[in-house]
Amino acid sequence: MARQRDIFEQDLEKREANFRPLTPLDFLSWAEDVFRDRTAVVYGEQRSSYRAFGARCRQLASALSRRGIGRGDTVAILCPNIPPMLEAHYGIPMAGGVLNALNIRLDPASIAFILEHGEAKLLFADTAFAPLVREALAQLASPPEVIDIVDPAEPGERIGRLTYEEFLAEGDPAMPMRLPEDEWQALSLCYTSGTTGNPKGVVYHHRGAFLNALGNALVFGLRPESVYLWTLPMFHCNGWTYTWAVTAVGATHVCLRKVEPAKIFELIWREGVTHMCGAPVVLNMLIHAPAEVKRRFAHIVHVATGGAAPPSAVIEAMEAMGFHVVHLYGLTETYGPATVCVEQSDWGALPLPERAAKVARQGVRYPTLGEIRVADPQTLAPVPADATTMGEILVRGHTVMKGYVKNRKATEEAFRGGWYHTGDLAVLHPDGYVEVRDRAKDIIISGGENISSLEVEEVLYRHPAVMEAAVVAKPDPKWGETPCAFVTLKPGARATAEDIVAFCRERLARFKVPRTVVFGPLPKTSTGKIQKFELRERAKRLAEDEKGKPRDA
Repeated sequence: MARQRDIFEQDLEKREANFRPLTPLDFLSWAEDVFRDRTAVVYGEQRSSYRAFGARCRQLASALSRRGIGRGDTVAILCPNIPPMLEAHYGIPMAGGVLNALNIRLDPASIAFILEHGEAKLLFADTAFAPLVREALAQLASPPEVIDIVDPAEPGERIGRLTYEEFLAEGDPAMPMRLPEDEWQALSLCYTSGTTGNPKGVVYHHRGAFLNALGNALVFGLRPESVYLWTLPMFHCNGWTYTWAVTAVGATHVCLRKVEPAKIFELIWREGVTHMCGAPVVLNMLIHAPAEVKRRFAHIVHVATGGAAPPSAVIEAMEAMGFHVVHLYGLTETYGPATVCVEQSDWGALPLPERAAKVARQGVRYPTLGEIRVADPQTLAPVPADATTMGEILVRGHTVMKGYVKNRKATEEAFRGGWYHTGDLAVLHPDGYVEVRDRAKDIIISGGENISSLEVEEVLYRHPAVMEAAVVAKPDPKWGETPCAFVTLKPGARATAEDIVAFCRERLARFKVPRTVVFGPLPKTSTGKIQKFELRERAKRLAEDEKGKPRDA
């Protein structure tokens, strides 16, 4: 029997009056109306109201439009966390363009690849990075026009014909807000780290950015009175979408050109910073900053961290300094944060070590995500909530990328079975909280036993002399693989490999204890993540060097 047409579909269609594409650009127009005279952006001695900030964003959009930039045109920007980078997050998509925020720590070949692969029509570049830009452009057959961003705090060599301010002057600050034709329209292009092969171009849409920004504001407790310090690079997943989340509540952006502990403590004290984000490496910088640069402040500063599980020892140390750590988890492909470790009311009564261990978990899905599952990566069957059985974290919903630009094969592989496959191995606790145990490629299999590198790292971080640690698999002729620890000691601290091993033996099963300990600085990606692929190569070379030498049982 044919289904009768639903009465709620009759003559009830989308119209201009009842449907509006979701876009984070609406946050700006709202803040302009509601908080027009509130401080929107702080940079050094500069103060801009939401009225002035909005006018500059509209002026940028107008200038771009007059240059012919429209829907689907990529506009790249290379600069630190200074006001032009924040303005680009509104002005470029307002013109219909696709924002491509470039990582300032990349090498010239990577910059050249991204500019060419993303087909950038224009490049805004901070003059302090002129040598990097020149070398990158020299590798391109048709380089984009460069507009120079000249920051008096760190001026550099001019490359372009126009400065950013001169380019802005071509636009109209009263340009009406221009919404996307479709909320699925591309908003930004973010490239993965590219630790193996060329980086992949992750495409965000307006809808996902809108929802993830609201999710950030909700789970992080942002309010109009909040003051957000830009310790997280805006080029990293568009600042985890906090570029839009802070504006969504009418809060204040405090820009920061360089992540320096002394400057961070100063700004927290001077500007009354209430919120900030950063990878665990940033937290470590603050913990181990010289005593003379640290400042005490009367209020609690909320810090969201992600990118890697923060060891519970790091959480404890941050809280002792007056910070409250919120643990987020996500990937470039999920607009940054996708889960949050929501603190339950009874956690506050727990001893700090126990509470820190709970907070160190990746937690539960964002209310704006959709679904998350820890499952067998092949069958997609959920694992039991026993805190022991490992599976891959799978997500799907509103805040998952459109896909990889010009890479259908990688997109199809990432979305197989109707889920986005993160590649992260985790367990599900009885309370429904997810805890990452390792990247699939980082798990160590020794004598048939699985060893979580994160579990061993958690113990290493509790050694009083250890500042940073990473554990990888080292080839072993008897066991297949054994844990190899790479350790950076705290300034002035001393420890031997025997000390580290003995410490681990008291806290880990024997087969999990590192058999090799290497001291020295750890290699990191441009976003501050420890480069385990590089450490795995070092471990392989160590194994090769040891061939033929006598071994312990």
